[in-house]
Amino acid sequence: MNTGERDTIAEADRATSNTNRRQPFPQGFLDTISQGWAERPESLPDARAQAPFAAARRERLSAQFPGERLVIPAGSLKQRSNDTDYPFRPHSAFAHLTGWEAYAEPDSVLVFEPTAEGHDVTLYFRERADRTTTEFYGDASVGEFWIGPRPSLDVVAADLAVTTAHLTDFSSQPGERVVDSDAELTRAVSELRLVKDDFEVEQMRLAVEVTARGFDDIIREMPRAIAHPRGERIVETVFHQRARSDGNWEGYDTIAASGPRACYLHWTRNDGAVVPGDLILIDAGVELDSLYTADITRTLPVNGKFTDVQRRVYQAVLDAADAAFAAARVGVPFRTVHEAAMEVIADRVAQWGLLPVSAEDALNADSGGQHRRYMVHGTSHHLGIDVHDCAQARREMYYDGIIEAGMVFTIEPGLYFQIDDLTVPQELRGIGVRIEDDILMTDDGPINLSADIARTADDVEAWMARLLPRD
Repeated sequence: MNTGERDTIAEADRATSNTNRRQPFPQGFLDTISQGWAERPESLPDARAQAPFAAARRERLSAQFPGERLVIPAGSLKQRSNDTDYPFRPHSAFAHLTGWEAYAEPDSVLVFEPTAEGHDVTLYFRERADRTTTEFYGDASVGEFWIGPRPSLDVVAADLAVTTAHLTDFSSQPGERVVDSDAELTRAVSELRLVKDDFEVEQMRLAVEVTARGFDDIIREMPRAIAHPRGERIVETVFHQRARSDGNWEGYDTIAASGPRACYLHWTRNDGAVVPGDLILIDAGVELDSLYTADITRTLPVNGKFTDVQRRVYQAVLDAADAAFAAARVGVPFRTVHEAAMEVIADRVAQWGLLPVSAEDALNADSGGQHRRYMVHGTSHHLGIDVHDCAQARREMYYDGIIEAGMVFTIEPGLYFQIDDLTVPQELRGIGVRIEDDILMTDDGPINLSADIARTADDVEAWMARLLPRD
């Protein structure tokens, strides 16, 4: 660690220390550590832009649970190894209902206390410790000497436009509903995100814009990926630099799957070579400080040019994506999007002689499905503050639900011919293609938020020709 040992103990622990990493504080330190600090002037900020949106979300949730106490925890730090933790990310429901996202305090709790008119809402969190306390210098998890300044109750109250209180004032009560412990509340906070408000839509647009720059970075660095024996790691880290510099993190583990590994749907080991002549499937999305994430997949020819066979598979996937996009309309079932894509997939693999039945028979809901061997996943999922947003929603609200204006979801068909799949000709084995875009539904039809990231085979080749370094 950069600034000392995380387990350095406070005075109360000196006598019981039994590890080599714990060092006692000498008396001179203890006598002087709380002295000689300048005053920290504090000005209250204006409420952040998402504060009124978060308030409206809280009102909608309150209306669903009259007379009941609701508890939405932010979550705690999670151990990575021994005494190191993963970077903290608050629970998505907590961030959505407070507007406190990337810099939220671990262990915070949002509480809805029932009243005659609805609920009083209070945000409990661990306020920064006074410098006269041992927490300031002795607790490496929360002490300001270790992790830097923490916010005060007054600053957070003004920033989020919500009542705040110290975490020590919070106590659980019998009969309260707690997210992730209570199924009905967990479902409700998930379904609350099915239709995005204006703030969320704007964040989705921004996340896609930053992600597009990350894909540009990858193409520029493709020669470096080719030169490295684990070139997929180069692709992953190039995108990570963009995600961390212009956002908070990636919204999910980047898939950088080159050659036959593109046929593994969630390949995140990313330890393979990037070989000219192969395709590389890159599924990546930047998560902003607001925690809203993009989710984009592009399949690129490593050397900048598709072979005839690769182009044929690519075009089939693109046609499926375009059919799904055309099927997306307000008022139709969400599953219609998937069904439209699968009709194209079944038709193409049948034309290529890969099915033991006709495309029509393969699409039979009861006895078909033979084409799914080559595309086992779904075509669409909701997207937002989680990459698979609204996942706890009821089926009748999600897959069997009706598309509404304000929904944001992916369209991501693919074709995957495993390297050892004897049902396909040799020329197809090891080819995996997916094209994934982020779609905003409006009353006037769908908008492809990621349409500016090259999609057609010709545009992909032109994109790479423009950005690949010249010899």
